[in-house]
Amino acid sequence: MATPSLTDQQIDKSKQDPGSLGNTDDGLKYDIGRVAYDFSCIYSKDLLPTEDGEEATKHFFHELVNIFLAYVSKSLKHSSKILDFHHPHQFKDGLEGFNLELPDQPDNLEQLLVDCRDTLKYGVKTGHPRFFNQLSTGLDIIGLAGEWLTSTANTNMFTYEIAPVFILMEEVILKKMHKIIGWTEQDGDGIFCPGGTTSNLYSVLLARFYHFPAVKTHGMCAIPRLALFTSAHSHYSIKKSAAVLGIGSDNVIVVKCDERGKMVPSELNSSIDAAKSKGLVPFYVNATAGTTVYGAFDPLNEIADICEQHGLWMHVDAAWGGGLLLSNKHRVKMQAIERADSVTWNPHKMMCVPLQCSAILVKRKGLLQECNQLCAEYLFQPDKQYDVSYDTGDKSIQCGRHVDVFKLWLMWKAKGSEGFEAQVNHCLENAEYLYYKLKRRTDFQFVFTGKPEHSNVCFWYLPQRVQNMPLGPERDRELHMVAPKIKAKMMEEGSTMIGYQPLGDKVNFFRCVFSNPATQREDVDFLVEEIARLGCEL
Repeated sequence: MATPSLTDQQIDKSKQDPGSLGNTDDGLKYDIGRVAYDFSCIYSKDLLPTEDGEEATKHFFHELVNIFLAYVSKSLKHSSKILDFHHPHQFKDGLEGFNLELPDQPDNLEQLLVDCRDTLKYGVKTGHPRFFNQLSTGLDIIGLAGEWLTSTANTNMFTYEIAPVFILMEEVILKKMHKIIGWTEQDGDGIFCPGGTTSNLYSVLLARFYHFPAVKTHGMCAIPRLALFTSAHSHYSIKKSAAVLGIGSDNVIVVKCDERGKMVPSELNSSIDAAKSKGLVPFYVNATAGTTVYGAFDPLNEIADICEQHGLWMHVDAAWGGGLLLSNKHRVKMQAIERADSVTWNPHKMMCVPLQCSAILVKRKGLLQECNQLCAEYLFQPDKQYDVSYDTGDKSIQCGRHVDVFKLWLMWKAKGSEGFEAQVNHCLENAEYLYYKLKRRTDFQFVFTGKPEHSNVCFWYLPQRVQNMPLGPERDRELHMVAPKIKAKMMEEGSTMIGYQPLGDKVNFFRCVFSNPATQREDVDFLVEEIARLGCEL
């Protein structure tokens, strides 16, 4: 029997003001027109594809859009809170009626809408202009629209037959990125991956296959004991990749960096020689363009010379720094990136594309396919009526692959390369503004001297009591506790968020990163004053 469409009984004009679903705790109204619909009588079974379900679906979507719009508007208000912090046990106990447990009987749509609002209410507003906690921040409206369309299409990137437009868009975007790196039109390959860690894993996988193709069929027993090299400030994904691929994390040789976090080329050269003398076979070097903590750029040209001399695969992890290639002012920091064999680039960081959006870019065309191809007959039939080279699924170690390219393609159409350049420049200008602001104060101290290369600014806050202490272990112990205490207060109040960490022999320090184009100088001013306010009595 067909489910009936909305009836007068399901339309409640008396409980709520016309044009709203009522007020929520944040004081925002959700307007869906002149009539407020009572969703308490409607269930998911009443929505499309149920016959006559279009009307209910339309009003459910309208209400969801109002919830999203209210959240986005509030997230971008400088004075609004970033989070309403609660401990895990509070959520598990059913905080303010927000129940995470799953029912046996279906909830109505009214409850689902409340759940949607509560999920956003108690989450962290990572698009807020005063959220400085991670490398991926911001909330781009065009990117958000792209993500919605992607989920609506709900397809898979493994064959052209089910994702024709997205496959071609990926080809266009990858060619654009290759050109920006400096590779020729004849060179270049790549795919979008679920994050920079996976992109880096691909680079190690490809390098090993390129040097030792027998490993694909015969495994590690068919090849010598390998060694790969990465800097002390590089991302932990390089060691993780070695562990996952059976190379072993102990065979990742960590190369010393200078005081700014850059790999020292002479140390790399001597590390390669030392590994050879121990019977290991070097095959891969990871150079970082924009380290996670300091934002440092390894000297790519000198590293490329060493890789060429020893016959090693050179990968550049530009997950964080890749966006700077779009800036005429800042791309010089990645001079010689075109000499790399592979590059990781995460547009979900400096380009502010919604998570996730990461690409592994490979100079040698066809190597991805050769390395990963297994020719599953139920997917990759060679006798299809179209050019099967567009069936990209066998390039990937995954089978199912999410469409990550459309939101980036749509944003690039909306901004143009010039728009991305202005966005990147703005973020680095904010970092420079913070640097000069802190330089004028006595209650802040930089972790390293000199202007930041990227948008990372690393510093300690020094309460008066710590300022008065002599240098030494006791002062370090006290200073080590300052950042965590300030961060805890910050999260309790929900006013702003910034990350901290120790590094090597350096005690906990703050790392402020800028990747949100909505952040303005007033937000930087607020951050500095808020840290001082929360920490002055420590």
